[in-house]
Amino acid sequence: MKKILVIDDEVAIRDLIELVLRRENYVVQTADNGKLALELLDTFHPDLVVLDLMLPDCSGFDLCKEITGKRAVPVIMLSAKNEVIDKVLGLELGAEDYMTKPFDNRELLARVKVILRRNESKEESIEDTEVKSTCIIHEELTFDLDNRRVLKNGVSLSLTAKEFKILETLLKRPDKIFTRDELLQIAWGYDFMGDSRSVDMTIMRLRKKLEDNADEPRYVRTIYGFGYQLGGGEA
Repeated sequence: MKKILVIDDEVAIRDLIELVLRRENYVVQTADNGKLALELLDTFHPDLVVLDLMLPDCSGFDLCKEITGKRAVPVIMLSAKNEVIDKVLGLELGAEDYMTKPFDNRELLARVKVILRRNESKEESIEDTEVKSTCIIHEELTFDLDNRRVLKNGVSLSLTAKEFKILETLLKRPDKIFTRDELLQIAWGYDFMGDSRSVDMTIMRLRKKLEDNADEPRYVRTIYGFGYQLGGGEA
């Protein structure tokens, strides 16, 4: 049974979402603030997080960044704000999806099912392609497949789910040049409504975490007119 963490300070909305999800046999835990949410992230180990943007003790944007930095867990962000810039920011900070309030319960449930199914397919694909070694080593980087983490010189890097997936894709196919559209489909899915700028922004953040000098990347190379490839050289 899949576990879902619902974070919202409005009791009525939190209870409604919990009721809708429990009816579909999901295991649900709820939090009304960021501090409790982070505690449950470590103890409950959710498969998906539903996160309200406005919380009493922190910004939903900041919490989303912290959640996806700690674990490769998909996040659906909820907000009364429907400006495009808010949606873009939420997605760039690691959210898998963004819904505006008020929302239809059936639509929320459908999005939950799509995201969980997509993540399940990704995990099965990883298991099918794994070889005896559970690590991929590239220069100073170690990609730990079992624990889904990346280390540089033995130090664990804090990557969002999207950053993790893009780097995993490049590491597994080091000779291939991936177009932005290919990376968009791999990391975000075919039903994602955004565009390839999301890939560029994610790789920019990834480089800041990977590279000693993000302006002269060694690990994620831009191939002008084509896309991105594992390697070194000028951006």
